[in-house]
Amino acid sequence: MKRVIEDFICEQCGAKVKGNGYTNHCPVCLWSKHMDNIPGDRESGCGGMMKPVGVVVKRGEIAQVVHKCQICDFQRPAPVLADDNREELIRISVADIKS
Repeated sequence: MKRVIEDFICEQCGAKVKGNGYTNHCPVCLWSKHMDNIPGDRESGCGGMMKPVGVVVKRGEIAQVVHKCQICDFQRPAPVLADDNREELIRISVADIKS
């Protein structure tokens, strides 16, 4: 994984996001953007918005959020960060269980 420090404005909700070098999604709405083939390489030509569609639970905690590209259907899990919206994570986890 290549560390790329970038601040960005979320294209889904408009939040201003301060990157830490590993930030790959908005901590407010949890959406991401399909920019990488391998985390940090910025070599994806797709550029589609990636919807948070599920979570990965490890040791009883939500550890990763799963994103799915709305253009090409590419999916990738990303680590949950301390400032991620917990209510949104719970909403996604409940929706994931129902589907």
